[in-house]
Amino acid sequence: MLRPLTGIPGVRHAVVVSEDGLRMGHDSAEGLTGEVSRLGVAEAESLAAACAALTVTSQSTVSLLFGDEAGVRQLMIESDSGFVLFTSAGQGASLGVATDTEADVGLVAQQMQLLVAKIGAHLSSQPREPMGRPTS
Repeated sequence: MLRPLTGIPGVRHAVVVSEDGLRMGHDSAEGLTGEVSRLGVAEAESLAAACAALTVTSQSTVSLLFGDEAGVRQLMIESDSGFVLFTSAGQGASLGVATDTEADVGLVAQQMQLLVAKIGAHLSSQPREPMGRPTS
């Protein structure tokens, strides 16, 4: 499901995560070189936890500035090595994409939105049921 994103020139990795930091899926572009040439499960799980932390922090920031009803649509981090984009991907899920510096970030963001619109219901993560009180 993430192959359309990892096939875009300049896209390196894509990950879908739940709001509590669990990896729901990941993919890497073919033929990558460099420090992280392929996201393994361990790397994708670490990225999922980081994504969840960024998402919660950004939501807190937006709430402080615009009120509790304001939602975060997209985050972008620019680094010396490339960009990382995060977008809401359905209830309780986020989609993250890492690119190199040469990627067309506008195209990547557009394709992320198209993918979410196409398969967003499948990317959703329902909230966990709170555990009931044990009976005596």
